[in-house]
Amino acid sequence: MKKFLITGFSGFVSRHFCEYLEHNGIRSLIKGIDVHNPDLKREDFKYIEFDFERIDLLDKHRIEDIIFKFQPEYILHLASFSSVAFSWEEPILSFQNNTNIFLNLLEAIRRLNIDTRILSIGSSEEYGNVNEEDLPLTEEHPLRPVSPYAVARVSQELLSKIYSTGYSMDIVMTRSFNHIGPFQKEIFALPSFVKQLVQIKKGLKKDELVTGDITIVRDFTDVRDVVAAYYLLLTEGEKGEVYNVCSGKGWSLKEIIDKICDILEIKVHSKADAGLFRQNENKIVIGSNEKITSRLKWKPKYSIKQSLNDMIHYWETQI
Repeated sequence: MKKFLITGFSGFVSRHFCEYLEHNGIRSLIKGIDVHNPDLKREDFKYIEFDFERIDLLDKHRIEDIIFKFQPEYILHLASFSSVAFSWEEPILSFQNNTNIFLNLLEAIRRLNIDTRILSIGSSEEYGNVNEEDLPLTEEHPLRPVSPYAVARVSQELLSKIYSTGYSMDIVMTRSFNHIGPFQKEIFALPSFVKQLVQIKKGLKKDELVTGDITIVRDFTDVRDVVAAYYLLLTEGEKGEVYNVCSGKGWSLKEIIDKICDILEIKVHSKADAGLFRQNENKIVIGSNEKITSRLKWKPKYSIKQSLNDMIHYWETQI
């Protein structure tokens, strides 16, 4: 039985990771930690057993105690303030939290000298603004972060490399591009669009969609493909290496909105809200997944249409 410690256990990525283990019959024992309670029921799972503790990872003594008692084989580090917009509103809080919770985790493993593999989740935001001729972005592309959130993610990656080489800790890193799917919170652009458009379809909102800059292009991957990649990286990834997790395809937010409207069979007017525009917004971000596909045989299975259909179904059940 595999033993996973999952930080950020109450988020939507962790939920899908647990479902991935369950659907693939991977017998697992999970210790989940988060500052929020999870929306999971133990009776819904046959192959995994999980225990949860509500904890702030800034409490380094408690996290060390939990790790010592649980002795994890793998750590999936998902906890973070993951909103770029929030990092502009609260740059100190965002940077200190995201960097220090990871450092506390590393130090607990180092001091306890536990043989565990850590998957450090990074972001495509680390690449910053790029030229179209640089696309698709490979792992060798220079990192030029342009937001407080992205700087913290680069710092996390650098800490990973230092602890991997300096202390011989077993750490694998990702630069994960935008991922979408059911259960994602509406603080992010796509679930916000889907929710608003479902409300319009149901006659609960006038046919006007409030957006930020919808000309930007992003590489979207279904969260169910993402967690499949995370499992492979935890079990088969190469120590000290960083991997892009992405689809290799780019879609503008306008194209995504049009696809959602086509599925719902509605027409809407988009209204740009200057308050939703980010500073130094990356205009186009498309990644290369050649490294992870060639080395680990990972391949995205979900099309953008299927992802959007499933998100629509989720919000239809919520509204």
